[in-house]
Amino acid sequence: MRIAQVAPLFESVPPRKYGGTERVISVLTQELSYLGHEVTVFATADSVVHGELVPCRQTPLVAGAGDSSEAADHILEFDRVRRRLDDFDVIHFHTRFSHFPMFEDIAQRTVTTCHNRVDFPELTRFYTRFRHFPLIALSRAQRNSRPHANWADVIHHGYPLDYLPAYDRPNARDGYLAFLGRICAEKGVLDAIRIARMTGKQLKIAARINNLDREFWDRHVRKLVDGEQIQFVGEISDAEKPEFLNCASALLFPIQWPEPFGLVMIEAMACGTPVIGYATGSVPEVIDNGQSGFVVADVDSAAEAVRRLGEIDRATVRACFEARFSSRRMAERHVALYEKLGAAGTKRSARAMVQHRGALDAITNSQSRLPARDERPLAKPI
Repeated sequence: MRIAQVAPLFESVPPRKYGGTERVISVLTQELSYLGHEVTVFATADSVVHGELVPCRQTPLVAGAGDSSEAADHILEFDRVRRRLDDFDVIHFHTRFSHFPMFEDIAQRTVTTCHNRVDFPELTRFYTRFRHFPLIALSRAQRNSRPHANWADVIHHGYPLDYLPAYDRPNARDGYLAFLGRICAEKGVLDAIRIARMTGKQLKIAARINNLDREFWDRHVRKLVDGEQIQFVGEISDAEKPEFLNCASALLFPIQWPEPFGLVMIEAMACGTPVIGYATGSVPEVIDNGQSGFVVADVDSAAEAVRRLGEIDRATVRACFEARFSSRRMAERHVALYEKLGAAGTKRSARAMVQHRGALDAITNSQSRLPARDERPLAKPI
């Protein structure tokens, strides 16, 4: 198949450090190419992809910076996609929903992965108006948060099996607690600190601080980082993740919002590191409770889970990842959906063509029934 992947322009594909959406696009593109499909990626010029790259901006936008060109750059990206519609069987958007008005005439040849929340009440009118656009949910929890949307499938994220290896770290069971992601209230860094203090464990925080979250860091988090028990490592790259996660006794995921998926959970699982996460959003369906980690309710139950980490076999954690979250499994699910959408789109196009021809034939027949100009009776004189 000829498949277009349309990435947001906030990070390169793959991202240098933080950027879950762009990392998933990179992995999906790689697997689709390995499966023999022609993939074209619309992204920033500094991206490196398995397939054709169509550069839509020289460098990434700064997420959360309020860049005045954000809307303009994405509209220009969509315009480049439109100019090449005939080159693709399916167009896969990862750009939230700003593309909907520009692609309404070919909605059934597109699919959109919802990488963000969809449950805000103010979005109801929008999803009702553009209900003909097929959507991919990242979890059943996300799908259930807006049950009447046009969900085409639920497809979990995945990683190559050799992307984040699990090392043999005999002392990891007694290692530090890890927090990985972004500094903001909804990611739960404050509860992670509370859990560490309650258990007496060291906590290492590897996270990005966006401009919009700088005030939260300055007012609430910075004063709690003592450099000893609570350490701030900063944002780390993919190359640094295996060591960071393999040496941790657990990843803390005390999420404060209905997380659509939570890529860091399967990153930890790939390294054999159990995850302790709050029972909200996708967490209960990503973590196999008691096997790849613990699903908990609050700080107290999370602290108790930390004390029970000896019950978790790290080899089992890795096995859970391999069985459920491989990138090949993710790509094959996407291909099945693409083929379904492509077939439906072909049928609709054929039906539209038949209807169009029928309309032309009707016009032609009606005109053929009219008498020739010379044969028409002359108007009677008044």
